[in-house]
Amino acid sequence: MLKGIDPLLSPELLKLLAEMGHDDALVLTDANFTAMSLGAGKTVLRLPGVGMARTVKAVASVLPLAADVPQPVAYMQVGGTEAPYRSALQRETLAVLSAEGLMEGQAEAVERFAFYERVKQAYAIVVTGELQPWGNFILRKGVIGDTLRT
Repeated sequence: MLKGIDPLLSPELLKLLAEMGHDDALVLTDANFTAMSLGAGKTVLRLPGVGMARTVKAVASVLPLAADVPQPVAYMQVGGTEAPYRSALQRETLAVLSAEGLMEGQAEAVERFAFYERVKQAYAIVVTGELQPWGNFILRKGVIGDTLRT
């Protein structure tokens, strides 16, 4: 155990998050996601029995979101809906991210198949135990450090 580290963050997950570089994307998925086929060749970790909002809270406690892009967070648009529709799970998860500094407009809905294409470019996938369909998110990693000095 480490002091101040969310106990949900296993040694494997902490290592993965630390290895990610600036602008790498982490996919957090529901339990139904096709992670093994879309994530072929990528690290796929599992957090069975853990919901999305809880997972995002743990990950966001140590992962800075990219500040150099307009929308560092993407979520899978619920099929048959139009933006700006968000499911209860999506609203709950985005509220968790808002508590970590995500501002209004910094999350975008992405159509299912376009989301799959982004997954193929991601660094890694974490499959949660979330049972709510369409409960998939992509977080782009930012940086920690001094601001640019002129």
